[in-house]
Amino acid sequence: MPEEVVGKVSHFFARPVVVGIDLTRAITVGDKIHIKGHTTDFEMEIESMQIENTNVEEAEPGDSVGIKVPERAREGDVVYKVTE
Repeated sequence: MPEEVVGKVSHFFARPVVVGIDLTRAITVGDKIHIKGHTTDFEMEIESMQIENTNVEEAEPGDSVGIKVPERAREGDVVYKVTE
C-alpha cells in the first residue's frame, strides 16, 4: 500500500503505552498509520489523539501529538500515513 511520511516519534511512554509524534503532515482520527524503525514495524488505526492533554480530531504540520499504540516504539521511528 502507498504510504507518505507524516512525522517522527519524539517520545515513548510505557504506561500508558503512548508515543509522542512531531508531525510534518496533517493526520486525523481514523487514519491508518505505519510506525517503522530499526526494530519497530506495525500498523494501526488512530482511535484518539491528544495535544497538550486535550483530545483532538485532527492535527496539523508542526503539532506534537500523543497517540496510544499497541506496542513499543522508539524515538526516531518514522511515522507513515497509509493511503489506499
